Amino acid sequence: MQPIKVAIQGFKGAFHQDAAELYFNTPLDLVECLTFKELVNSVTEGRAEKGVMAIENSLVGSILQNYTLIRESDLIIEGEVFLRISQHLIGISGQKVEDIKEIHSHPMAIAQCDDFIQSIPHLKVFATHDTALSARDIALNQIKGVAAIASERAAREYGLEVIASSIESNHNNYTRFVVLGKTTKHSYSSANKASVAFSLAHKVGSLQAALQSFSRYGVNLTMLQSLPQVGNPWEYYFHTDAVFRHIDDFELALDSLKTIANEVKVLGIYTTGIKTN
Repeated sequence: MQPIKVAIQGFKGAFHQDAAELYFNTPLDLVECLTFKELVNSVTEGRAEKGVMAIENSLVGSILQNYTLIRESDLIIEGEVFLRISQHLIGISGQKVEDIKEIHSHPMAIAQCDDFIQSIPHLKVFATHDTALSARDIALNQIKGVAAIASERAAREYGLEVIASSIESNHNNYTRFVVLGKTTKHSYSSANKASVAFSLAHKVGSLQAALQSFSRYGVNLTMLQSLPQVGNPWEYYFHTDAVFRHIDDFELALDSLKTIANEVKVLGIYTTGIKTN
């Protein structure tokens, strides 16, 4: 079977790799991307068939920039996957926590481990592009006194040692990833979820009316985020995830929303992901 070319943000050993493998369950040809924008461009420009992008975390919330990247692209959300995230402090073997003076990792990983970080006095923390990249740099340069917050897989990938395990502030820690593609034809027979972006006139009651478009037809909103419209101060885009019983209910809600909103864009219609342990 020919491997699927999948773009991820990060490098081998990153949580994005775990999420991609969990979703596709087939051989993958990873396209490693330093940034989320590069990930989107890789799929848009054909260097990858699909993309897997982190969108929100149960401890620290949404990655807002990624909503904008998806909305402004021509990509479609084709699915989602929830991944249990266990963060580890990893570094050159033979070290203890008290030997570590610096921690390097992605900002989201750092935020997920705030309690652990605060418990270590005089520790310097540096945000980087990727958890696995931080681990790789430590291994390549054999840097002692510096550790990465990353996965156990990253430790194995780069020959590092777990210095402290499961350091996330809450062990019920999940990241939701969306699967991006350029598919234009869908079968919605099993779909029960949609991601939608819309904008509204800046007037009293407009958001309430928009939300009622969904509730009127039994569509449940599981997420709602507002993002500024660049160039239009105090005007916003609203991003929402909507769960429905039948596609017809969603279509009716969408038709109602279009009579209220200035702009509506369906970012994807897909099947709700399963949260694994």
